[in-house]
Amino acid sequence: MSGTTARVAPTIGRMAILHSSFFVRIVAGKYRGRHFPVPTSFKARPTTDFAKENLFNVLQSNYVDFSAAPRALDLFAGTGSISLELLSRGCSQVVSIEKDRDHFRFLARTARLLDDPAWHPICSEVFLFIKRPTAPFDLVFADPPYALPQLPTLPRTLLDAGILAPDGILIVEHGKSNDFAALPEFIDRRTYGSVNFSFFRPA
Repeated sequence: MSGTTARVAPTIGRMAILHSSFFVRIVAGKYRGRHFPVPTSFKARPTTDFAKENLFNVLQSNYVDFSAAPRALDLFAGTGSISLELLSRGCSQVVSIEKDRDHFRFLARTARLLDDPAWHPICSEVFLFIKRPTAPFDLVFADPPYALPQLPTLPRTLLDAGILAPDGILIVEHGKSNDFAALPEFIDRRTYGSVNFSFFRPA
């Protein structure tokens, strides 16, 4: 633990570390090894490191050429763990949508510390944001609360919103009870412990 504190203290500050229950860790890419402490009051459920590392292995091996600098959208961004990984792996733009103001302040603070102009955290409700005119994204990731009432229809909503490029990929994180295999755009599902990812491409 003392080694981790020594690495992040110059960037985040001692008080943030003392009041942190866990860290957001960047697994690979240009920011590999960077840690950001998350306050104990944070209500978000972050994607586990194990699930995140496996997710990006699948993306990089099968679906996404990160050397082509894709544009990415992270919905229900929470701790920013996925956004940070996308930035680190080479995305030319990452837009992170989070409606909770405390969570958004954490994202904005982390973005200032990282100082990467490609990252754009936005405080907005997801279902309002996707109605705005926007250039389509090459990758859209959504990690909604597992109890979200709209979760069963979320992939359909996102696929119909015009936010995904014709050859883009949508990934939705969800619990084990959700099954989206009947959707024509469904292409894959991966499970890592209690974390499930479903993958979609425009039909």
